[in-house]
Amino acid sequence: MFRVFATALVVCLAASAAGGPLAPSPATPPITAASINDAAPKGTNDKDPSLIAKAEVLLDRAHFSPGAVDGLDGDNFRSAVRAFQQVNKIEVTGNLDADTWNVITSNDAAPVLKAYTISDADVSGPFTKVIPSNLEEMAKLPGLSYTSPLAELAEKFHMAQSLLRQLNPLADFERAGKEILVADVPETNLRPGHPAVEVVQPKNDKAPIAATIVVDKPAHNVRAYDREGRLLGYYPATMGSEEKPAPSGVFKVRGVTWNPEYHYDPKFAWKEVKTKQKLTVPPGPNNPVGLVWIDLTAPSYGIHGTPQPEEIGKTESHGCIRLTNWDAVDLAAMVRPGTMARFEDLDSPVAPPQVSASPRSDAGAAAKSLLSGPR
Repeated sequence: MFRVFATALVVCLAASAAGGPLAPSPATPPITAASINDAAPKGTNDKDPSLIAKAEVLLDRAHFSPGAVDGLDGDNFRSAVRAFQQVNKIEVTGNLDADTWNVITSNDAAPVLKAYTISDADVSGPFTKVIPSNLEEMAKLPGLSYTSPLAELAEKFHMAQSLLRQLNPLADFERAGKEILVADVPETNLRPGHPAVEVVQPKNDKAPIAATIVVDKPAHNVRAYDREGRLLGYYPATMGSEEKPAPSGVFKVRGVTWNPEYHYDPKFAWKEVKTKQKLTVPPGPNNPVGLVWIDLTAPSYGIHGTPQPEEIGKTESHGCIRLTNWDAVDLAAMVRPGTMARFEDLDSPVAPPQVSASPRSDAGAAAKSLLSGPR
């Protein structure tokens, strides 16, 4: 078990907004199950919210995370499309054109929405109705759980709460037994806990093993690769700021803490925190480091979840590497102690050369160099 300590390099509270998605215009037709199911590209730069929502689910299932499925034409969605295009050797434009759509749907033709019956566990909490904005008040609470069943269900299915409401305008999300429509993505396995809703640690024997994590600082993404250089997962990320930039260099994973507490020491003297006492912020999805902490050998740094999944890639942090809770859980299931973590100052290709079966292959040597790091 690794204790998650707050330091001047790992403040995980948002600092400033930047570059969020563009909201649909008032004239945009509402998103419905039928509009999503029927959506298909009509041009080279199609911004139809129903089409974007459909593509976001398909990208999520293909391990190219768009962040929260929201139907918005934002940076995370465009970046996931670009990454998918690069790996699949399609012209890299970031636009959901016909060629890209054909490859996405040829690999996955299953419906992107499914019916889900709200369970007793989904509505049993415990819930934290109001989340304080400062660490001192957070530390006084027994836990930092979801604020409502709606918030829990949205995170369970990788969705923005706004989209979940749009698809279910008459739903009572606090009523067990009610059937709703959700994104058909791998569910985040949550359970009632004490003092907050918890994530269930995935069984590692069912997950691929990541040999290398790449933290691409200029492109604001985190990627996982296996020993052969194959991409296992692509995730949008929030990392660092001018005041407290993320580190550079090659480090290793020390371990993973599930449902972590968050510790603050006054010697770090954050300007946002006035207390002179040490603080322990209780666990929960609204804890500053979310549902999971991947501890790195870089002092005071980790990769972790966030209480604000819809803000990933659109805010700054003071040095930490934040993913949506579900993406952090996905990545944490693939890492092991010793997994390499490369922090890159220059934007690097999403699809590096793969290791060839032949040890004499130049491409194989290049991939081995990418994965091994300094010795």
